[in-house]
Amino acid sequence: MSDLIDNLGFVLERLDWLSLVDILLVTLVFFGILLLLRDTQAVTLLRGVLLLLVLLGFLTSFEVLPAFSWLVRTTLPALVLAIPVIFAPEIRRALERLGRASAIFPAGATSTGVQSVIQIVVSAATKLSARRHGALIVLQRLDGLQEYIETGIQLDAEVSEKLLLQIFYPSTPLHDGAVIISGDRIVAAACVMPLASGDIQLQSQDRQLGLRHRAAIGISEVTDAIAVVVSEETGAISVASGGRIIRRLDAARLENVLKAVYRPHKPRRGIEDFFSRLLERRDRP
Repeated sequence: MSDLIDNLGFVLERLDWLSLVDILLVTLVFFGILLLLRDTQAVTLLRGVLLLLVLLGFLTSFEVLPAFSWLVRTTLPALVLAIPVIFAPEIRRALERLGRASAIFPAGATSTGVQSVIQIVVSAATKLSARRHGALIVLQRLDGLQEYIETGIQLDAEVSEKLLLQIFYPSTPLHDGAVIISGDRIVAAACVMPLASGDIQLQSQDRQLGLRHRAAIGISEVTDAIAVVVSEETGAISVASGGRIIRRLDAARLENVLKAVYRPHKPRRGIEDFFSRLLERRDRP
């Protein structure tokens, strides 16, 4: 006990403000990594890797196990090289989150346009729910969805309730797949979305999630998009965001959820559009 107190005093005597800043920075780095990996599969994998490293460190500390120590020292570099491969999806997702956070000055849509789109989506989802017409509406935010837009039929039409109801009418050519909304435009319909990971955590009453719900969770896992789902079997309305889903929403709750999480960002205009607007202003009287 006295040795422990002596060692602690030795450390405290040499602790200055630079050391405190150093410790704080290291703590913030580890905290940031854990924050980025929160609610992902990487947490479980990271816990297993840490447990394995502790166990290996404990076993290799015994000098009576030279062969085992040699095996660990030989295979450890290969394990370090394998970590990026094992954690590839989580590393990509973490970098995407950092990329979103770095967009300090995104070109945002007007609040009036956002409210209008939300009201149209809520009204259409409510009517689709009453009619038991299945639907999947994806609202684009900062992440681009071009690779998913290309899997469907491009429309580039103004968002309207009647158009959404017509698209998801049963047996029509576009009712299967997802509608993607960017800003105040329906850019594509019948789009193919990625399905959620197979080991997704579901509550006992949610074991019946179908392809639309898994697609909604899947697109919200790989992008920051918001997905609104209407169940064809029950008519229940759900919203998926960040890999999680909120189910059995009425019109009022759906509107409140969308107002809370939907912050769209219009893509920045190209240089041709920039010059065309300049020419329009010059030609005005």
